[in-house]
Amino acid sequence: MPSSHSPADPAAGPGAVQVPAPVPAGTCCSPGRPRAPEGRAHVPRRAGRGRVTGLVPLPGGAFRMGTDHADRFESDGEGPVREVRLSPFGIAATTVTNAQFARFVKETSYLTDAERFGWSYVFHLLVSPAARGSAPPAADRTPWWLAVDGACWRAPGGPGSAVGGQRNHPVVHVSHNDALAYCDWAGARLPTEAEWEYAARGGLDQARYPWGDELTPRGVHRCNIWQGAFPHHNTLDDGHLGTAPVKSYRPNGFGLWNVAGNVWEWCADWFGVDHPADPPTDPAGPSGGTDRVIKGGSYLCHASYCNRYRVGARSRNTPDSSTGNTGFRIAASASAL
Repeated sequence: MPSSHSPADPAAGPGAVQVPAPVPAGTCCSPGRPRAPEGRAHVPRRAGRGRVTGLVPLPGGAFRMGTDHADRFESDGEGPVREVRLSPFGIAATTVTNAQFARFVKETSYLTDAERFGWSYVFHLLVSPAARGSAPPAADRTPWWLAVDGACWRAPGGPGSAVGGQRNHPVVHVSHNDALAYCDWAGARLPTEAEWEYAARGGLDQARYPWGDELTPRGVHRCNIWQGAFPHHNTLDDGHLGTAPVKSYRPNGFGLWNVAGNVWEWCADWFGVDHPADPPTDPAGPSGGTDRVIKGGSYLCHASYCNRYRVGARSRNTPDSSTGNTGFRIAASASAL
């Protein structure tokens, strides 16, 4: 994705000096697949689902979306700040877990895009021993992303890995297509970008993070992001190299967990950088495009090149793409609650 910062040279050791250079689009935070899938598998609808339960009801109303802060990425369309009005809606307190996704797959026999393609992108330090040395990098300038055969939601590190001990971690290696399939089964939908940002702000106006403007207030870590010299050495100061349980750290003012860091979250909108001067109520983004919006950043975000764990930050990926740091949470209109 476009960035005004360069990651550390992956061939260098911890503490290497970083030299500003352009980063190829679509390969920095969440690399995209080079081709589209051939058709979609049928997903049985869950009969008699009725109303959606377990979501946090939010009143909506007006809020200021986006950011004009000095550390914004202008090419991402983070600004300008604009007032947006939302109708009441509900959103999940956490991202969908491995346990929840497993239930969906058990009831529908659904195959994710990663399973249909036969591979997915894995961060190099999280690749399973059986797959090491055999996976090609996603791009020359982002060799920390490896295209691993057999990597999918069941085997997040590739062959030999499993999610047995991570049932309460966010499901990853799920594409936007997969997220929509889950929503269809659950009787829910993905949040729009405006809904996601309103919910992530937790009632704070224009704060950089869901808890305020300081990343580590009183020295306490409030999210799962990278510490150390990216991409080889993580000091684990926040306790995690990869994903963290969905209820780690503290929830925001609306009771939502991990809306900064941990995993990128798919939104319903197509990605665009031009925003109307007078956004309508319940904006839904462009009418079409090639990429879908992702929000929140992930456990790989680092201040040296990708500080997109800020609430106003945003990024994108193609709807069929999957990575080990992207998941989703569900939402619903007030009428469905």
